[in-house]
Amino acid sequence: MGLELFTAGGPAAVERVRARAPVFLDLKLHDIPTTVERAARNVARLGAGLLTVHALGGMDMVGAAVRGALDGSREAGVEPPAVIAVTVLSSLAAEGLASSASLAFEAMSAGAAGAVVSGEDVETVRKALGPEALLVVPGIRPGGQPANDHARVLTPGEALERGADYIVVGRPITGSPDPSAAARGVLREIGIEA
Repeated sequence: MGLELFTAGGPAAVERVRARAPVFLDLKLHDIPTTVERAARNVARLGAGLLTVHALGGMDMVGAAVRGALDGSREAGVEPPAVIAVTVLSSLAAEGLASSASLAFEAMSAGAAGAVVSGEDVETVRKALGPEALLVVPGIRPGGQPANDHARVLTPGEALERGADYIVVGRPITGSPDPSAAARGVLREIGIEA
């Protein structure tokens, strides 16, 4: 669940989705540590399974998100969300950007469970962080789909082969005239019959 749905439906949208499936709340929190800690605490109370923050916020901010998520989950009696640090947005070209591997390493050193990395970086980050890191890869496009505003894309199968734990497939599904069929097509592409 991204910013668009969360800002339209708020916590009630999280609750509705959570009644049917785990929630990946992709809010990309990035602010001073105190603000991020409080926001992560509120998110954790909603029972989300994954929460994104920006790795560029630094180790103190990522650590604050992890602490806030733990506190909020204890207060609500739910499992804490895995805090996942966004390294470099997949809409940006790689030239002159911070290293995704170093950003992910710092975020995990601060307590994050893993990182969001572009398709171009997933293999390098997987090698740097090892098998315990959760890696989320956005900008996934099934064979033949346009890249839209993502500069670095992979197919679902390529992302999984390179080390992704989770893939994010947005507009190829949400923009399809038949989203269910599009989602089933993605599942078939990675060898899952639905």
